[in-house]
Amino acid sequence: MKKIFVLSFISVGYFLNAQSLSNSPYAAYGIGDVKYDNTIETNSMGGISTAYISDFTSNFNFGNPANNSNFELTSIRLEATNENNYFKTDYNSTKATKHSTYLSNISLAFPVSPKVKMGFLYQPYSSKSYEILHSETMTDGTVYGNKFKGSGTLNTAQLALSYKVNPQFSVGARANYYFGNLYDLNEFTTSTADLINGYETKNSIRNFNFTLGTSYQKINTRTDKKLTIGATATFGNTSKMTTEYTNSTYYYTDVDLTSIPTVIEKKQTNSNNLLPLQASVGVGYGSENQWFVSGQVDYKKGESISYFGNTFDYKDSYRVSAGGWYLPNYNNFRSYFSRVVYRYGAFYEKGNIELYGNSINKFGVSAGVMLPFKNSSITRMSGLEIGLELGKRGTLKNNLINQNFINLRVGFNFADRWFRKQLYN
Repeated sequence: MKKIFVLSFISVGYFLNAQSLSNSPYAAYGIGDVKYDNTIETNSMGGISTAYISDFTSNFNFGNPANNSNFELTSIRLEATNENNYFKTDYNSTKATKHSTYLSNISLAFPVSPKVKMGFLYQPYSSKSYEILHSETMTDGTVYGNKFKGSGTLNTAQLALSYKVNPQFSVGARANYYFGNLYDLNEFTTSTADLINGYETKNSIRNFNFTLGTSYQKINTRTDKKLTIGATATFGNTSKMTTEYTNSTYYYTDVDLTSIPTVIEKKQTNSNNLLPLQASVGVGYGSENQWFVSGQVDYKKGESISYFGNTFDYKDSYRVSAGGWYLPNYNNFRSYFSRVVYRYGAFYEKGNIELYGNSINKFGVSAGVMLPFKNSSITRMSGLEIGLELGKRGTLKNNLINQNFINLRVGFNFADRWFRKQLYN
């Protein structure tokens, strides 16, 4: 299996679809390549969101739904991500490159009342898109061939509510709906066989869970300094994942068509442990409308899921993030760049995948800017969002794969007092 996994790296740059969400060969395991958070604002600050309450009235926080006490406008966000991955392995000293672009975030948020805020969001959660070809010639001249192929996307739709209990304390809740189909196919044949043996796993996912959040912010009105503390927990899977296994034989009639398969075995199982319990805590400190810095720790409980008819164990994992933003001087109308919001961050993530005793860890740095529209004011902060993330995942040990990545995110935040009746003409 080690050689097969390493060979997935060789083909990743050539067989994946150009619009694929998943660029990593590690997507071959479990439910695919899980995206941490695709919002530009959060990602540009290293992933912090748990103790981040925006100073501006146009930014809705889905990461911790309690952190929306300042949100007053209707906000529409459209964002896209361009991923650029560079793979290397000591196995035959091979290198490869893969690029992809996809729509990464659509959201709509608006205030219901001065204390209640609501938001809707769509994001890809994880995906599979890999093709692995492996052949081996035996001493008698017989050639054994394997083909591993994965496809599909798991999406998430979210509904978030925030309630401001008092000027310092807020609570929030988010309902998360996950939906999609993930496919894994293992084909095996030999040079002496007339048929191909195919073993397909299809995971059909329709799953709900819930995120609860809370936040506390204390502002020193004399100095405009503020301290923020936040926490979230995600739990309560209410639906099951249906897994279908089909073992069959067939042959290819041409490049694209497969003969009618002869089913050898077909079975179906249900499980409800696909999406694990998660928790997050964060602390932040800053100065009103000037700067902010925060640290955050995320924990994800390990779970087991079906993979090619066997159990694949995800390990407990954690992520440590730090980041913030800086606004030079929004009142300086002589300098446009003094009114730009600059973001920065870094993170380290202990991965939940372990192969041959090696944890597939990830770390990186990020930066971004929010370029306000010309007529944007500090109370109606609309503009162009740009974020850049650089990092590394994996290892060269045991002929595994080192993945360097550069991800570019671009989007728009349109915010205004929409959908409200004017009191005066």
